[in-house]
Amino acid sequence: MSLGLRFFLRAMKLVVYIGVVCIVAVHSVQAQQEPLFELVPPTRSGVAFKNIIKETARTNALTYENIYNGGGVAIGDINNDGLDDLYLIANAGSNKLYLNLGNFKFKDITSSAGVTASTGWKTGVSMVDINADGLLDIYVCRSGKENIDDRRNHFFINQGNLTFIDKAKEMNLDDPSYSTQAAFFDYDKDGDLDVFLLATNVKVIRDLEFKSARTTVHPYAGDKLFRNDNGHFTDVTTQAGILSNALGFGLGIAVSDINKDGWPDLYVSNDYIEPDYLYINKGDGTFEDKLPEYLRHISHFSMGVDVSDINNDAWPDIYTLDMLPEDNYRQKLLYGPDNYEHYALSVKEGFYHQYMRNMLHLSNGNGTFSEIGQFSGISNTDWSWAPLFADYDNDGWKDLFVTNGYFRDYTQRDFLKYKGDYYFKKAVAGEKPDTLELASMMSSTPLHNYMFRNNGDLTFSDQSLVWGFEKKSFSNGAAFGDLDNDGDLDLVVNNQNESAFLYKNVLREKNPASSFLKVKLEGANGNTFGIGSKVYVYAGKSSQYFEQSPVRGYQSSVATTLHVGLGDEKKIDSVRVEWPSGRVSLLKDIAVDQVLTVGENDGVKQRVVTEKSNTVFTRSEPLVSYAHQQFPINDFKRQPLLSTMPSVCGPAMATADINGDGLVDVFVSGSELLPGKLFVQSKEGRFHESLSFPSSQDDTHTEVDAIFFDADNDNDQDLYVVSGGFHDYNASDPILQDRIYFNDGQGNFTRRPDALPVIHTSKSCARAADFDLDGDVDLFLGGRIVPGRYPVAPQSYLLLNDGHGHFSKMDDAAFSSIAKAGMITDALWLDLNNDRYPDLITVGEFMPVKVFLNKAGRSLEEDAGAFVDGPQMGLWSKLAAGDFDHDGDVDLIAGNHGLNSQFRASDSEMLELTYADFDKNGSIDPILTNFIQHQSYPVAGRDELLDQVYSLRKKFTSFESYAHAQLGMLFSEAAIGQATVLRVNELRTVLLENVNGKFVKHALPSQAQFAPIGAIEVLDYNDDGKLDILLGGNESAMRIRLGAIDANYGQLFQGDGQNHFKYIPQKLAGLSLIGDVKSLKWITVNGQKYLLAGINNKEMITYKKTN
Repeated sequence: MSLGLRFFLRAMKLVVYIGVVCIVAVHSVQAQQEPLFELVPPTRSGVAFKNIIKETARTNALTYENIYNGGGVAIGDINNDGLDDLYLIANAGSNKLYLNLGNFKFKDITSSAGVTASTGWKTGVSMVDINADGLLDIYVCRSGKENIDDRRNHFFINQGNLTFIDKAKEMNLDDPSYSTQAAFFDYDKDGDLDVFLLATNVKVIRDLEFKSARTTVHPYAGDKLFRNDNGHFTDVTTQAGILSNALGFGLGIAVSDINKDGWPDLYVSNDYIEPDYLYINKGDGTFEDKLPEYLRHISHFSMGVDVSDINNDAWPDIYTLDMLPEDNYRQKLLYGPDNYEHYALSVKEGFYHQYMRNMLHLSNGNGTFSEIGQFSGISNTDWSWAPLFADYDNDGWKDLFVTNGYFRDYTQRDFLKYKGDYYFKKAVAGEKPDTLELASMMSSTPLHNYMFRNNGDLTFSDQSLVWGFEKKSFSNGAAFGDLDNDGDLDLVVNNQNESAFLYKNVLREKNPASSFLKVKLEGANGNTFGIGSKVYVYAGKSSQYFEQSPVRGYQSSVATTLHVGLGDEKKIDSVRVEWPSGRVSLLKDIAVDQVLTVGENDGVKQRVVTEKSNTVFTRSEPLVSYAHQQFPINDFKRQPLLSTMPSVCGPAMATADINGDGLVDVFVSGSELLPGKLFVQSKEGRFHESLSFPSSQDDTHTEVDAIFFDADNDNDQDLYVVSGGFHDYNASDPILQDRIYFNDGQGNFTRRPDALPVIHTSKSCARAADFDLDGDVDLFLGGRIVPGRYPVAPQSYLLLNDGHGHFSKMDDAAFSSIAKAGMITDALWLDLNNDRYPDLITVGEFMPVKVFLNKAGRSLEEDAGAFVDGPQMGLWSKLAAGDFDHDGDVDLIAGNHGLNSQFRASDSEMLELTYADFDKNGSIDPILTNFIQHQSYPVAGRDELLDQVYSLRKKFTSFESYAHAQLGMLFSEAAIGQATVLRVNELRTVLLENVNGKFVKHALPSQAQFAPIGAIEVLDYNDDGKLDILLGGNESAMRIRLGAIDANYGQLFQGDGQNHFKYIPQKLAGLSLIGDVKSLKWITVNGQKYLLAGINNKEMITYKKTN
C-alpha cells in the first residue's frame, strides 16, 4: 500500500471518529430520558433478518451507484387474524415473510409461503388485495444490472392458506424495468386498482445526454402506469401523460388527492437533475405534471416522500427527503461548491429550482404550497430515505420518523478529488482501475434515525434520542403499524448489513389514558381496503384528516388500518369516510380505544360538494400595465461570500394625486433595462402611462424607491426617485445619483438636476419630513450598500430644503451619528418625545433598530436605548407604522429575514458577520458565522472561502481540514480583533408596541416568519376600525447552498385592535403573489379598493377587494 493511500485511509478513520464524538456529545443530555420506543432484539421477536450487501469487483459503489439504496418493508395482515405480519426485502438475498404470533413474536414462513424471491436485485414491496378476495397480496419490485429475466417483478397472490403463487406474468405485471416501488390506486375510478410503477435508472447519464434522454421514452428506466382491465394490466403510460424517460431516477412515490377534486394524484420524487413530478389527475384517464404551478422549489436529490396533513387543516402536505446533514462537520465534508451560473442554466433548461435539503410543502388550500421545512426544523437529516408521518405519541398531531444513512460517504469531497486523480493516473499508465479497492477506501458513517414530535404549531422538535432512536445504522425502508394491538404505532426498519429494527412503542404501557381510534375500511367491488378513501375524525375542538394510501415513505407500505391519536379525548363526535366511489359513511358518537370498522356498502351515495367561500381578495385585470425587468446578474462572482444578491431590487411604487383631479395616480420604479413609468388615472378608473414623463429621457438607473411630496411649496406633488444597486457599479458611480421631478400642478414633470447635491451612493430609501420646522419638506436618504465592498457601511444623508425645492447636505458634524449608521433598508420619521420635531427610526441589514432624536432641527443624535427595549439587531428590511392598539400612540411593524432558513439567532447564539481585508489585497472579506448545534461555524464552504481569501489555501489543503474550522482557526486572534463584527440576535418579523414611549417587541404569527419581508402595507381590509397588516416578500436570489426562501404568497393578518394579529389563510384571503414582492399599495378606484403588488422581474399584479 502506498504512503498516500495509507494517509488517505487514516484521514477517513479520523473523519468517522470525529463525527461520532460530535454527535454523541450533542445528544448526551437528550439520551438520559426514558424512551418511548423499545428496540426488540431478534432473539425475542424471531425476526432474524439482515439485508446483507457484499461489495465485489463487479458490484460496488463505483460500478453500481444504487448498491446501497436498500430494501423495503411491508406491514399487513395476510391471514386476517387481526395481527399485522411483516415482509422484508433483501436486495441480493432471500426476502422474508414473518407471521405475527402476538406479543411481538414472529414466525418465519417464507419458504412454505413461496415468497422467497431469492434471485435478482429486489427493491420495493407493496401489500395490496389486487383480486378483491379480501386477502393481501404481495408485489415485489426488482432492479439492478441483471439480465432481463432477473429483473421481472413478482406478484405473489394470497391463496388464503398462508401460501402464495406468483402471477405477475399472467397479469402482465412482470415488468423488467429498473423498478423501485409500485403504488396501487384507482386512478380512473372504475372500482378496481391500477398501478404506477416507479423506476430508477441503473446507468449514469452524462450532462451532454440530458436533453436527448429527457425526450426519449426508455423501456426500462422510465416510470410506467398500468390500467387494470379485469385483472390483466395494460400499459397506458404514454397515453396517460406519464413521463417515462431515463432521467427520472425515481426513489419515492405518494398517492394523494393533492387538490381535493376527488381524483387521486401522484407525487414522484426523483434523484439527481430531473425535477420531481406532481401529476394532477385530470379525471379523463390522463395526468398533467403541474409541479411548477404548485411548488416554488424542490429537493435536488429527492429520496423518499410522504404526503400527509401535518397541521390538521384537512389538506395534504408534501414532504421529501434529501441529503443535507444536521451537523457542520458533515455539511462541510460532503457538500460541493456552489455554481450559480450552472444552476441558472439548469433552471433555464427546464430542470427547475432544486436545493439539497428536505422540503416540507405546506398546502395553502388554493393550489399553492409554502415550503417551510427549515422553519419547521425538519430540513437537515443527512442522507435520508423513508419519511413517515404518523401520530406516534397519540396526541392528535402527526409526528415524523425518518430513516437515515448510506453505507459509503460517496460525496465526501476529499475522496472525490482522490478518485479523480486515481482514475487519471490509471489512464495515463494504461492500467485498469481497481474499483473494489477504491470503493473500500470510502469512509462509512452510520447515523441514527430521526424522530420528530409535531408541536402543533407548524414546528417539530427532534426527539430522536429521547424516544429511543440512538442506535446508529444504515437504514432504508420502513413501515408502521400496531403490531401488538395495544393502541400505539410500532415501527419496522430495514437496515443494511445488520438486523432489521423492530421498535415497540411503549406509550400505552406508560400512559394508558392516551386515547386512540383505529379505522378499518371495508371497501366494495375491486377495492376491498378502500384505497383512496378520505377519513375525517372530529373530537372536541380538534379534527384530523387521513387518506388511505398504504404505499408511502420509501420502497415500503404501511398497515392498512388507519391510526388516529386522540390525546385525552374520551369521545369522538363523528367519523366521516368519503369513498372513491362517491359513497359517504358518517358515524357519530364513537367510543375511543377501539377498532372501528366502516363498510362502503353501508355508505350513502352522494355528491361530495366542495365548499366555496368568498375570498377577501379576487385577482383582477391589471390596473397598471407594467412589467419590471431585472438586469441579469451574478453578484457572487464579484463577492464570493455574499449570501444573497443585493443587485436584485425593485420595483418600488409611489402614489399621489398628481394633477388635482382627486384621483390617485401611480409611479412604478424602473431598472437598468427599463425606466420608471408614471400612470395617470382617468375618471373611468383606468390608468394610462404618461408619455410626457421625462424618465424615458434619462439614463436607466436601478431605481429602488420613490416618494411623492411637495418639494417646492407650490401645493402639488413632486417626485423623488432613489438610485441603488450593486453589481456592476463603482463605489461612487454617477449612475447612483438620485433624480427629482417637479410638478407644474397639471401632472407635467420636469427634472431639475441642479436641485440636488451630487451624491453617488447606493441607497435604499428616501423619507420626507420637515426636519427643522421651517415650513418646507426635508429628506433623509438611507445608504444601503457600497458596491463591491459589502458589508462596509455606506454614507447616509439628510438633505435640507431651502423652501424652493433646492436641497443641500446637512453639515457633517450635525449628522455624524447617522452618517455611517449601517446598511439601512428603511426608515421613518416619528415624533417620539412630543417636542414637535420629527425623530428618525432606521432599520437595516445586520443593524439594530436605531432611533435618532431630533435636537430642535439642529442635529440628530442616536438614543435607541431610551426608546427600544433591548438591542434588536436583525436583518431588517421594512418598517411600517400604525396605532394597532388604539391607545393614541404609534406602533411599528418591522420586517425581518424570518425563520425559514438555515440561519438562527438569539441573544446567546448570534448570527455574526466579521469583516476586514484579512489577506491585505484591497478587497473586503466578509465571514458569516452561524451557530450549528451550539457552536459557531463559517457559513461558507471551503471552495467559496478560498475563492475570496486565496491565502487560506495553504492552511486548508483538504475539505476535512476545513470541516471543523471555526472563525478562530481561519485568522489570527490579532486579525480578528481588528476586524469589524456585525451581529444579529433577532430574525423574526415583529410588532414593536409603543408602551409609554418605549418600543416593546412581540413576534408576529408563525406565517409571518416564512420568508424575508419585502413590503408591508397597513390597512383596514374589513372596515372594522382596527388596523390589519399585509406582508409581501420572498428572497429568490440566495446562494444555492442556502436556497430560495419563497413561502410568502402575500399574507393578510387581521388585527383585533389590541396588538394581536390572526393569520387569514391563503384560501380565504385569496392572495397568490408568486415571486419576490418588493412593493404593495392599497388604493381606491371609483369607490372600489384594490391591492397593487410590485414583483421583481414580473408584471404588476392587481387584486380587488371582494365586497
